[in-house]
Amino acid sequence: MTVAICVITFQRPEGLRRLLRGLDALTFRADPPEVEIVVVDNDPNGSAGQACDEYRSELKWSLRYHVEPRRGIPFARNLALACVADHADFVAFIDDDEVPEPCWLDELLHVQRSYDADVVAGPVVPYFPEEVPSWVVKGRFFERPRHPTGHRLDVAYTGNVLARRAVFQGMDSLFNERMALTGGSDSHFFSRVHRAGYTIVWADDALAYEWTPLSRARFGWLVQRFFRVGNSRGLVAIDLGSSWSTRLVLAAKAAVWMVIGVLLVPCAPVFGRHVFVRGIRYMAYGTGLLLSIGGSRYEEYKRTHGT
Repeated sequence: MTVAICVITFQRPEGLRRLLRGLDALTFRADPPEVEIVVVDNDPNGSAGQACDEYRSELKWSLRYHVEPRRGIPFARNLALACVADHADFVAFIDDDEVPEPCWLDELLHVQRSYDADVVAGPVVPYFPEEVPSWVVKGRFFERPRHPTGHRLDVAYTGNVLARRAVFQGMDSLFNERMALTGGSDSHFFSRVHRAGYTIVWADDALAYEWTPLSRARFGWLVQRFFRVGNSRGLVAIDLGSSWSTRLVLAAKAAVWMVIGVLLVPCAPVFGRHVFVRGIRYMAYGTGLLLSIGGSRYEEYKRTHGT
């Protein structure tokens, strides 16, 4: 069995080095699969090349490095898939600001076998290398939903996912390149995978830790990110179901998020700053969702965050 681990990177050389060290430390409860690492650098200057050269001879897995000069995550993801070896059975994706648990890939494969799943997704848990403000911890702003292992999903994300190679081969198109700078091309793709009848399940012990720099633990960054998430989710929903009913549902959801946010803000003096931030984030999410209905596209990925 062969697994290709795809990594998209952009101007995060230290993050890439951490990830490569983490991938080199992967362990397996039985005979390990054949593993190949495919790194696609989305920087036309090839800034990740040096890190790959440093580790290529040290890694116990093969490493291939490619440059995608067109700016945008889906361009790089699609190139990574094109560069996967023909004999690969599975493809995994993990981000360049993450570090997996040693059992990460083994757990994904174990859950895939146990549930005969086409796609397996795992949790991305925040890791703070520096002390962050107490309101960030109280607000749990970087924590994402988790589920019992085996729970069926209707979407997945490339931060921590494994899929049969046949899933990518069976889809009529891959990651939507029109979403190059808005984000959301992974949720768009895996939503289509679910609609095509493939099974997506959750592996709660397949942990990857997101290295979260202090620069993200700021009010402005958190609000901006939630605005982008709302905007990109709206764009995905409209692209997958471009009817007026879809837009009406999105408008109703946006209104609910914004009302909840407005109601939370006055509670901040009693419950703390994290409640204020949560309220503003909800309003930002609703605003992003609402603007997507009119075709507004927020291109957050014109820049990178942290190393």
